[in-house]
Amino acid sequence: MKSCSCVCRGTHCAHIQLISEPMKYDILINILDKLRAEASEKHSSRYHPASSELEKINNARSRAFIHLYLKVLFGIFDFDEREKQITDNSYDGGIDGYYIDEDKKIIYLIQSKFRTTVKNFESKEITLDEVLTMDVNRILEGEDCDENGNTYNGKIKQLQREVSQLPDVARYSYKLVLLANLTNVSPSKLKQLTGGYAVEVFDFEKSYERLVFPIISGNYFTASDISIPIDLSNKNAGSKISYTVKTKISDCEITVLFAPTIEIAKIMNKYKNSILKYNPRSYLELEGKSVNDAIRETILNTQTNEFALYNNGITMLSDETYINEKIGQKNKAQLTIKNPQIINGGQTSFTLSRIYEENKDKNPEKIFQEKEVLLKVITLIDNNSHENKLQLIDEISNATNKQTQVLNADRFANELLHQKIQKKVFDKYGLLYDRKRGEFADGLNNGYINKECIVERNLFLRLFYASNGKLHKGVQKKLFQKNDFADLDINNDECFDRFFLGFHVFARLVNDITASTKKIGADLYTKIYVYNKMFFSEGLITDEKAIMANIKKVELIWQLFLQDRKENSLHGKRMRIDKSTGESVVIFSEIKYFQSNVFEKDIVNFLNTNIHLDIA
Repeated sequence: MKSCSCVCRGTHCAHIQLISEPMKYDILINILDKLRAEASEKHSSRYHPASSELEKINNARSRAFIHLYLKVLFGIFDFDEREKQITDNSYDGGIDGYYIDEDKKIIYLIQSKFRTTVKNFESKEITLDEVLTMDVNRILEGEDCDENGNTYNGKIKQLQREVSQLPDVARYSYKLVLLANLTNVSPSKLKQLTGGYAVEVFDFEKSYERLVFPIISGNYFTASDISIPIDLSNKNAGSKISYTVKTKISDCEITVLFAPTIEIAKIMNKYKNSILKYNPRSYLELEGKSVNDAIRETILNTQTNEFALYNNGITMLSDETYINEKIGQKNKAQLTIKNPQIINGGQTSFTLSRIYEENKDKNPEKIFQEKEVLLKVITLIDNNSHENKLQLIDEISNATNKQTQVLNADRFANELLHQKIQKKVFDKYGLLYDRKRGEFADGLNNGYINKECIVERNLFLRLFYASNGKLHKGVQKKLFQKNDFADLDINNDECFDRFFLGFHVFARLVNDITASTKKIGADLYTKIYVYNKMFFSEGLITDEKAIMANIKKVELIWQLFLQDRKENSLHGKRMRIDKSTGESVVIFSEIKYFQSNVFEKDIVNFLNTNIHLDIA
């Protein structure tokens, strides 16, 4: 797989590379290898085998697959903490890992069957006999050994100890998790098969959707309740200002206070994009560089609290908000927020989290000491539906965002259509539709994905329309401002396949343009349409050599078309004085012709008439 050194933005990127299939499985393997790389020296022999030891590498990846589940579903970021809960070894009673959720009162017992090829990962199933090897009842009843007299390993005994020491264990339920493919077995039959326990199956599709995509988009482990300690020592009027405001959407309670920057950094570092779901943007690591640098400068190079003066602050949406100034500690209070979402100030929060991440082994408390940020928490008292939240967020973003411009396209990022496009493009092709600017910054930063996987939203739409013959939209300026995309049929697989073919063709054409220093224009998008018209019926052939050979035929057709228009079209022509002779001459301007209202109709008619020309 080739790499690319840029994030593809707009229509002027010259670095998109042809991708190799199967992309999603490649991404998964890359994630597992990155998780293996987190292993400390004491786990080196298990997770860092030599590159020539393929069987050991596959075993390490199989174990890392359980790490992925624990990290994404439960937010366990420390490798050693996850490793403690992986029981996969000899005499494990068919249980490969576990997690005790003390908040939800659920004990998860995991069995994993990772497959080492894409074909097996997406088709090979776990057998019912393998499911039956889970000695759930014996282990939970405190038995020391399996039915054959083999003593359970130390990790299983650790599981038994932890369950037995739960003070309210009677309130807990159990859930079996199968990280494997299993079809044609109903949940009720599975429940009978496992002795009455609820079972959740993570097949290959669910693994891509619930494990792979969330970790590369930084959108996992959703925050429910968070608590922020507040310092009252320098606050004469108490910890906060709180008042109720009536709006056309809902009555809102607004709480305003200064919060420690390190607490915001920790929250963002833990919850990442899951706390920015309603924000029109995700991480802005590249576009907001000047803002990032200013925040860094104030945090890293000052010892006092100028940050509280300079920064515009953070606005957070909450379902419920509580603050308690009587917590048994002098000059301390605690703020508790239910289902928090940062709707303004994501850039500030992200940069603080990056500073914390980079310095968490270097006493970050000293770096952030006594530095605070203005925090405004808006709690919808009633009518806090999803639609009302989106409307309120849009209005707040329009009115308050000054640090980094909210583009028109940003405001549409959370619309259902763009979420569906993102899911479809990833599910079918393993490409990442960048509907929210910076959405995949966390995956890039951690090395889970390469920039080649990302398709910027404007580029996607231009390629989609051009590939399907709507050339005027493919080259239209201010695409998001002028369209509601009602004509984009999310269920039309052929249209999406044409886009995918066009994506590959675009990569080759752009490379040729770069070599000749020309600019991307209407001719490029027209050639993508011509390519689809000529070769789509042959199938989604994305081999580089085949594409290059076909492009030569497209170029010949294109030259024939231009020659025909120069000779026969009245559009795109203008008079010019020949300086050497002083005579008036008629010239054909390709650019003016491309901008004419007959161009799209002309190319369609020409192709319909000449598509079968012998141009071999």
